[in-house]
Amino acid sequence: NNSLTFSFLVRGSEGFYMVTGPPSFTENTTLQRDFGKNCKVFAFSKDGTLFAWCNGEKVNIVNVASTELLHSFDLPKAVCLEFSPMNNVLATWQAYTTAKDGTAGMPNLQLHDVKTGKCLKSFIQKKMQNWCPCWADDESISARIVNNEVHFFENNNFDTIANKLHLQKVNDFVLSPGPQPSKVSVYVPGSKGAPSFVRLYQYPNFGGPQSALANKSFFKADKATMLWNNKATAVLVIASTEVDKTGASYYGEQTLHYIATNGESAVVQLPKNGPIYDVVWNPNSTEFCAVYGFMPAKATVFNLKCDPVFDFGTGPRNAAYYSSPGHILVLAGFGNLRGQMEVWDVKNYKLISKPLASDSTYFAWCPDGEHFVTATCAPRLRVGNGYKIWHYTGSVLHKCEVPPNAEIWQVSWQPFLDGTFPTKAITYQAVVSGLPSAEVKVAKAYRPPALRNKPITSSKLHEEEPPQNMKPQPGNSDKPLSKMALKNQRKHEAKKAAKQEARTDGSQESTPSPALQDVLHSTLPSMTSGDPEVDKKIKNLKKKLKAIEQLKDQAATGKQLEKNQLEKIQKEAALLKELEDLELGF
Repeated sequence: NNSLTFSFLVRGSEGFYMVTGPPSFTENTTLQRDFGKNCKVFAFSKDGTLFAWCNGEKVNIVNVASTELLHSFDLPKAVCLEFSPMNNVLATWQAYTTAKDGTAGMPNLQLHDVKTGKCLKSFIQKKMQNWCPCWADDESISARIVNNEVHFFENNNFDTIANKLHLQKVNDFVLSPGPQPSKVSVYVPGSKGAPSFVRLYQYPNFGGPQSALANKSFFKADKATMLWNNKATAVLVIASTEVDKTGASYYGEQTLHYIATNGESAVVQLPKNGPIYDVVWNPNSTEFCAVYGFMPAKATVFNLKCDPVFDFGTGPRNAAYYSSPGHILVLAGFGNLRGQMEVWDVKNYKLISKPLASDSTYFAWCPDGEHFVTATCAPRLRVGNGYKIWHYTGSVLHKCEVPPNAEIWQVSWQPFLDGTFPTKAITYQAVVSGLPSAEVKVAKAYRPPALRNKPITSSKLHEEEPPQNMKPQPGNSDKPLSKMALKNQRKHEAKKAAKQEARTDGSQESTPSPALQDVLHSTLPSMTSGDPEVDKKIKNLKKKLKAIEQLKDQAATGKQLEKNQLEKIQKEAALLKELEDLELGF
């Protein structure tokens, strides 16, 4: 397997070209560099043997190894390309346009036979969202959404609809990966007070809700992202609203749901409030990682029972990436964060390296599971465009910065099929790089002139939480906690967190000293304010908060709550604040 050479493709204002490496990096001259600026889109086949691109005149398909041109299609305006999993079909999409007189436009989604070059079928596909049909891995079925239906085709025969799944207002669907039988998850957004729902079916059993493998409905979802695990046993759903009604976040509100094909479902309880930035399955399908919470964000690995296995503490991060064998996890802060990465050994939950990739807009693992690329691309950032190839131990093996007037738009590894590369043992020793190590300039925090010659006192905005293993340790004589004890422990932690949130929401001055807090919270039940009205209010607030606790417990066990119950839960922070204000009044 050492003879396998990697390549990655770079597309930008200097045309597109291929680079081979690691270990040594050279431009691949067999595939001619295309110097035009008009390459809007390219695509590799899933196994990396075929490559297609549109140069503003034609869509071309070449064999990567021999660079032989296989087909050319007259589609100058193609902006989306995708190969089917077994390389039988190339799908192309151009923006839909109607004729000047208002009559329907020409079909703009084409499916081409890769072997013969013939057009198998053309469809009108107005939206770019979900433009491409989805295929099962063996191509025995494929599917696309048309109005209120998902249409299924068999063996790439697109003239006959083999099956239909009819659901009013169906908005999205995802076919499961892996062997037959194929499963499909569908999302229907709620309307007029009805909840949104996600259902899982097994093809071709679509005879109404009773035939579904699993069904999960939820409020607060304007859109949903569905993620199958590799073994097709479960789907994670990130449900999000466009706006956060509480005004706490401009990301809207997100909730994470777990749905298994055996019918089990749960809300994943995230121990910190705030947005969900990223959720990824480990390729082994037995656990997943979520990055969430107001900055500094938390990252936690959960098992299939949705129990936390390992908590990475808090840090400046908003993305997570597993290597293809699933043995290494990179947590990173890209976009509006400064590019700090943490590379973790997943088996032992040990930190391998902590490299910094400033201004990165893109990250991708190499198919070998040992290297990754970070890149700064336009239009997200128009200055300092370039890319770096890293070894996971934190060494930069190759870097490229384009001239100041040039831009990079996209970089992409040539794919390989899973299992092509053996998984090597993890090393903690930084791999030797031929590049001179760049001194990392640490930006100093601004200090007003009056403080510049005085000693620096630590003034962290946030206390960072350290990582912690949540698995019961085999050496501990403590028995694993019973379900009830766990529930109480979680309840206690959630209460603590909610109080913490409520306090930090108030202004800093109003927060009493920890000592005073202890006095308040330990002695309050027996203290009275001397004002019967106030005492009555306090008693009522505590009653309401207790009811909210019970509702939260019910939700944690997967019970579907009514709309008014969900609204009650949302008022918790406000009630806590009110209680605290009353208690602080005496």
